[in-house]
Amino acid sequence: MTLTELKYIVAVARAKHFGHAAEACYVAQPTLSVAIKKLEDELGVVLFERGGAEISVTPLGAQIVAQAERVLEQTAAIKELAKQNKDPLAGPLRLGVIYTIGPYLLPPLVKGMIDKVPQMPLILQENFTVKLLEMLRQGELDAAIMALPLPEHGMAMQVLYDEPFVVAMPAAHPWTKRKLIPADDLKTENMLLLGNGHCFRDQVLEVCPEMARFSAPGNGMQRTFEGSSLETIRHMVASGIGLTVLPRASVPDMDTKEGMLQFRPFEEPAPSRRVVIVWRKSFTRKAAIDAVCDVVASCNLPGITTLCSDA
Repeated sequence: MTLTELKYIVAVARAKHFGHAAEACYVAQPTLSVAIKKLEDELGVVLFERGGAEISVTPLGAQIVAQAERVLEQTAAIKELAKQNKDPLAGPLRLGVIYTIGPYLLPPLVKGMIDKVPQMPLILQENFTVKLLEMLRQGELDAAIMALPLPEHGMAMQVLYDEPFVVAMPAAHPWTKRKLIPADDLKTENMLLLGNGHCFRDQVLEVCPEMARFSAPGNGMQRTFEGSSLETIRHMVASGIGLTVLPRASVPDMDTKEGMLQFRPFEEPAPSRRVVIVWRKSFTRKAAIDAVCDVVASCNLPGITTLCSDA
């Protein structure tokens, strides 16, 4: 049994396809297939069901793959320990960010990291919360920035900042005469939301639960419309289709009087989200995480309350 063979079975379990797994491992498919068959013969078990278009993992295979993932993670930890002995800030940091944070945090974060720790370039990945957590478990990411609440993850976590939500509306909307918007009033409006999979969508539905039943199928004409990104929804609001809720960092100037959009804060208690950074407990470069936290605190995102504490 070799680490390479363990890497191969983890890749097949994830891709559910021998060809795609071989591509991910940068080897020819016959090489990968022969290695996995050798491992199965050595162990005397069948790891994968090979019938049909998609490969499936056998029940025992799933347990072995899970153990293989742990072995590979610990192997990576050994390498990280050796690096840390030299310089924990030397070498790339693989950082994930959810879609509704990335466009607003990454530009100042990347610039700040280049200025303060140029020896530690960021390798960035934007994705959904669930996908980023999976990549962390698989060792494909070192850390990820996302918003609470999170599904059970068993990882280390540090709070970065709190961010309030704001209401975006067309410039001609009558609510532009208001200074504050009660959250309960949103149920009377056509609301534009992100599609399923975005945690920010779920957070907005918590603000106005009535929207959930209108966004569900089978209820006749929908009162909500779903977009793929906050910027797409922002343009739809500007065209007069409806209103939306945005994270405060996505609005550089709340007091703008120009353009086709106006923004208003919520009445207190204003809905908000808490943004955190998470990493595997076995990750040994804590100084690298601290460096990211320090730079995030200096990014001066509009409207946020910077926090820096273990959670």
